[in-house]
Amino acid sequence: MERDGVAAALDSFFGDRVTARALFEAVRDAIDALGASRIRVTRSQVSFSRRRGFAWAWTPDRYLGAGRADLAPLVLSIALPRCDASTRWKEVAEPAAGRWMHHLELRSARDIDAEVRAWLAEAWRDAS
Repeated sequence: MERDGVAAALDSFFGDRVTARALFEAVRDAIDALGASRIRVTRSQVSFSRRRGFAWAWTPDRYLGAGRADLAPLVLSIALPRCDASTRWKEVAEPAAGRWMHHLELRSARDIDAEVRAWLAEAWRDAS
């Protein structure tokens, strides 16, 4: 998908989810700082990939219902080759041997700190 197509798809994906879009753009900036990657927008998520996918952004209200105050505006899922023990993860699963999916709730741009950037860098390198 070319750049203009991605922009239009992102506009459609996020719609009026202003906070989620701002958080996504902060995630995107962190990933862009690492180097080249591809973005793919589907009905359920936005994925970042190199040779394979390494990060996904999605809005939990799509699945759990809008208007719930307990939901984070955006969830960032990061694929790592190991299980990270941080207590920041909402959930960690091993969908395939040696491939661990880590789900992180994002509520503010401050959540995308040096630790998250390091996880993204590790995932980005592993996806090459």
